[in-house]
Amino acid sequence: MSASVFEDPWLSGLFGDDEIAAIWSHRARLAHMLAFEVAWSRALGSVGLAEAGAAEEAAAAILATRVDDDAIRAGTARDGVPVPALVRALRAEAGAGPVHDGATSQDVIDTALALTLKATSDLVAARLIRLGQALEALDARFGHVPLMGRTRMQAATEISAGDRIASWRLPLEDHADRLRVLRPRIECVQVGGAAGDRRALGRHAQAVTDHVADSLGLAATARAWHARRDGVAEFAGFLSLVTGTLGKIGQDIALMAELGDIALSGGGGSSSMPHKQNPVLAELLVTLARFNAVQLSGMHQALVHEQERSGAAWMLEWMILPQMASAAARALAAGITLIESVVRIADFPAAESRGREE
Repeated sequence: MSASVFEDPWLSGLFGDDEIAAIWSHRARLAHMLAFEVAWSRALGSVGLAEAGAAEEAAAAILATRVDDDAIRAGTARDGVPVPALVRALRAEAGAGPVHDGATSQDVIDTALALTLKATSDLVAARLIRLGQALEALDARFGHVPLMGRTRMQAATEISAGDRIASWRLPLEDHADRLRVLRPRIECVQVGGAAGDRRALGRHAQAVTDHVADSLGLAATARAWHARRDGVAEFAGFLSLVTGTLGKIGQDIALMAELGDIALSGGGGSSSMPHKQNPVLAELLVTLARFNAVQLSGMHQALVHEQERSGAAWMLEWMILPQMASAAARALAAGITLIESVVRIADFPAAESRGREE
């Protein structure tokens, strides 16, 4: 079994999601880091901190650099971050041109993270819409069907299937609103320099920041967020809220399947009981919700960045956040498939007997 179920050769069939894997891949991360370095060199040229022609030549050299993954891996083991080894390779290609001057490793890595979160948010937002549409279609088909409402897992009073579907659908609208509000706080360029004060850039600091932000399609900030990780933690919290909502849907459907209130197409089979059709995707949603709920505590631990920049807390984010994003993306995809697989929502027995008597 691999270290991550999201990438395991077998288990990724259940947990994996190709789109989110591509967004968080090391190739995408490298592309974002190179984009930062290109934008940085050009920004230095645009404000007069480097000769404009030399800056453009440096940008071209960065784009032409062939990055040796083995060298970056060795450099990361030595330096704790991949950027020093990457910058050495870029400077070897660019010669005396302005490469990374006045920037720091965290500027590169966090700006790459911001670009990754932007792509992740695009994917999550699109899937929230698709899941909402699937639930609206489900409500149109079965919303009128009576069900036994259950409180504390015991029979309560009659409701409609539409009432239960609404409890699944309405939180998605809130999540979409949360994401719209959150995105400007996390899709920000990181420019801080050695100690977060941008001192090496002097009076050109904000101009350089604005130029890089505009080049990358990110927001500019007045100060670095090297040690202010509340936005990253808030995004992790958002991911856990999304998977929590999907987990509630999965739990409800698993219980409905046990009671015979719902029928699904394409359920999982058993190796020893051919008659069984297991609600595998419903169970997966519960698992992913619980996984992200556990990971969230780690992201809150990563809020504790000492002084101007941290190493330990920062590395904790690298370990946790990609898996939380993978879990949320997979949950949304599985949720869409699960809802679209519903072929029947049944009347509860009391309603059926009442109908016969009438």
